[in-house]
Amino acid sequence: MRGLLTLLIFTIFSFIVKAQESKSLSLEDCINYALENNEQLKIKQLEREIADAEVRKTVSMGLPQANVNGGLNYNFEPQKSLIDISTFDPSVPEGTEQEVSFVQSYDGNIGLSVDQLIFDGSYFVGLQAARTYKELSTKEHNKSQIDIVETVSKAYYNALIAEEQLELLEKNIGRLDTLLRETRQMYEAGFAEKVDVDRIRVNYNNLKVEFSRTKQLKDISRKLLKFQMGMNLNQPIQLSENLEDVEVTIPLIPSESFDYSQRIEFSQLQTNRSLAFLDMKNNKVQYLPKIYARLGYGWNTATSQSSQLFDSDRWLSNGVLGVTASIPIFDGFLKSNKIQQNKLQVKQIENQMSFLKKNIDLEIEQSEITLDSQLETLDVQKQNVELAQEVYDITKIKYQEGVGSNLEVIDADASLKEAQTNYLNALYQAIVTQIELKKALGTLYKN
Repeated sequence: MRGLLTLLIFTIFSFIVKAQESKSLSLEDCINYALENNEQLKIKQLEREIADAEVRKTVSMGLPQANVNGGLNYNFEPQKSLIDISTFDPSVPEGTEQEVSFVQSYDGNIGLSVDQLIFDGSYFVGLQAARTYKELSTKEHNKSQIDIVETVSKAYYNALIAEEQLELLEKNIGRLDTLLRETRQMYEAGFAEKVDVDRIRVNYNNLKVEFSRTKQLKDISRKLLKFQMGMNLNQPIQLSENLEDVEVTIPLIPSESFDYSQRIEFSQLQTNRSLAFLDMKNNKVQYLPKIYARLGYGWNTATSQSSQLFDSDRWLSNGVLGVTASIPIFDGFLKSNKIQQNKLQVKQIENQMSFLKKNIDLEIEQSEITLDSQLETLDVQKQNVELAQEVYDITKIKYQEGVGSNLEVIDADASLKEAQTNYLNALYQAIVTQIELKKALGTLYKN
């Protein structure tokens, strides 16, 4: 019994530990997770499934509609009529009336009816419109995917930057801690003043405060990433990529005319225009007749005795086959006005497409120029980091050899920290612009 209890406790503990293990995720892992779990995408997926169901519903309207109807009645007080019986019996005075019922006490019926659409222009246009609407919902889902890829990518790199900033601050604190200990020893030995120790302690304490703040920013950036992914905010994660592997370049921009349909927003407008044309087509076919066929077949019976109600020889068959046509003649110019409205809607969408083309051109050009400038800045900031590191190393050696002051070391360390921070900021801005340029080109994500 004790062994079983021990095994149970071990199993539960192992499960808890496994549940709390950090997931090591690359950017691709985060994007794939978000595409499966983001709540907004789930909503868009349901909208796409609704559109698919709408297509099936429209198709079913053109299929035969069959129904079976039946009933049994007990006429406990049959309907009666007053009849002049002198019509049938001349011996009876004229005007003599008598109550007569032509309804049996029991009757029943059962029948099958089938209605079939023969021709209705709206139905065939509706089929096209339903499929086009499904295409539009798919594009809306794809646009949401692109937006998610953008936000997750930015959040991932933001979290990487926060991690790197925290690591650099740890190194800065470590350098100042070493300098503080060395200066304190020199002060105790009489080779440094107390103000030198205090100056370093002030910088050291400031770095500790900044470290605490940066650690909070790191936690916030992680939670933001998990939120964009649709992941539980309490789930521990580790980022498997590092900034050294990040390559920022200007994406290939077509030298020829840009294919605007690569942008999902433009593609959506194209589909909206198709829907407007189909709506116009639907209003035009309203001038055509609508034709339906109907088949009915059944049996009916009537008797004064309930015992005869289910006798097969008393059930008489009947059948009907017919065609119904509806031909529009005049509707007060309603259809004509609807068609005119459709033409204006098409023109409106085409104007939106023209405006979007110009906006896309501007987005691409601005992002390209901005990224080119940021890459130059990034290169300069990288050189500054190397120079600041070199200056710090030389200053530290001079101080250790007694030919330099600790103030020079503090200034060199601050310059190094500033150069590193500027480099990380420049790197993140370049990464963000690269993502936005890819989105502007329509190459950020392809489903």
